[in-house]
Amino acid sequence: MSDTTTVQVNRVYIKATPQAVWDAITKPEWTAKYGYTGLADFDLKRGGKHRTKPTQEFIDSGFTSDLLDGEVLEADPPRKLVITWKLQMDPSLVAEPYTTLTYDIEETQTAGTRLTVTHDVTGAPNHAALVSGVHEDINAGPGENAGGGWAWVLSDLKSVLETGKNLTA
Repeated sequence: MSDTTTVQVNRVYIKATPQAVWDAITKPEWTAKYGYTGLADFDLKRGGKHRTKPTQEFIDSGFTSDLLDGEVLEADPPRKLVITWKLQMDPSLVAEPYTTLTYDIEETQTAGTRLTVTHDVTGAPNHAALVSGVHEDINAGPGENAGGGWAWVLSDLKSVLETGKNLTA
């Protein structure tokens, strides 16, 4: 069974500055540390391209192509980033249209930064299922589970920014 909700919203509060959160989303030295890892490469202007290149761990396992790619629709550092987004790791995902991903980064008076991720996966049911976390196996060990979706990625991002360690460390 897959979750085909067309717009998925996830929110997390992080004890970090908006700039630190922005950097963690857009800079390869950060994106390699959390989530499914990968080396983000952004041309942060409207119409600019972005892609996430594989880390050495991916390359060693035989995956040498970009993990995902898309186009920058809006970049307002460190407050908002809107991009098209498509995973390139599986033929069923490549066959789907690009999705739209929005990062809203807001400083709060009491809780550091609020990060809201809105993912419009209209017309992309395989992406919808994957990013919703329906494939998560909570009994899997590190490196064995790629199904936690945005909830897992954002929890890992929070952990890295607040403690310096990812969830599997």
